[in-house]
Amino acid sequence: MHRVVVLALDGVHPFELSIPARVFGTATGRDGQPLYEVTTCSVDGHPVRTSADFDIVVQHGLAAIGLADTIVIPPFAGGSAADRARLPEPLAGAFARRQPGTRIVSICTASYVLAAAGLLDGRPATTHWAEAERFQRMFPQVKVDPDVLFVDAGDVLTSAGVAAGVDLCMYLVRLDHGSEVANRVARRCVIPPWRDGGQAQFIERPVPEPAAATTSATREWALTQLHRPIPLAELAGHARMSVRTFSRRFRDEVGMTPGRWLTQQRVAYALRLLETTDLAVDRIAEHAGFGTAASLRHHLTATIGVAPTAYRQTFRVNEH
Repeated sequence: MHRVVVLALDGVHPFELSIPARVFGTATGRDGQPLYEVTTCSVDGHPVRTSADFDIVVQHGLAAIGLADTIVIPPFAGGSAADRARLPEPLAGAFARRQPGTRIVSICTASYVLAAAGLLDGRPATTHWAEAERFQRMFPQVKVDPDVLFVDAGDVLTSAGVAAGVDLCMYLVRLDHGSEVANRVARRCVIPPWRDGGQAQFIERPVPEPAAATTSATREWALTQLHRPIPLAELAGHARMSVRTFSRRFRDEVGMTPGRWLTQQRVAYALRLLETTDLAVDRIAEHAGFGTAASLRHHLTATIGVAPTAYRQTFRVNEH
């Protein structure tokens, strides 16, 4: 069984601390058996102060890290910039004892810990958007991308703030066990099964007035029509709006143009078909509305950086 060890540092944020146990702890195989063992540890095995008005009691110290297949570090409050630039000796020793090939994951500003440990040198990474500029100044050797939800750099992965930690843990479940298991976790936790790591992490957009007409019904309808071209005028007509009004309201509600949103939905649908069916790539391209395998290949490469065949091999190799 895959061992996930969550390291709770002094001042840990309770919500982010709970993400790995909730996501990984919900993952089960078809036989209902758990796929991960989640353990929480602290530096000394003693209770840990949180950023809220309570402490938490843990059962394990840093020795747990030596048994981990994946280490997750949630963010924590406190400490000066100088403190964040260096790694405390107990953590340095613990990281040195981790098994070869162990994945190490930071949520939000816990990326400072990985950077201080030298684990992000020369690698792409992300952190909370509000910390990205300072993070880059402190660690110029890290290739910081402030505009994504998470970054997979192989054995080291980083996420943006708060909910992006959920996205990264869901990504790991999907990577380890395929979409069937990940979708089951998403349903049980009532969370989205997939938000691409390249999605912008901070989009400022207004919430529509309750009485205002929205584009939600049209979006739901469009998801049933992905196999064919859907002109903007047809979308607007379905919503009973002018093209201009529909385009403006759609952008206000979704944060992007209808055309870009449709492309994202077609890509997401194609990925599901690649993961869950044996359909040929050209047939998947037709079902997702891309028309040709070449067009599908172009969009997948532009969106996630891999071709359809490579994606299928990656996400179905460990499927249960």
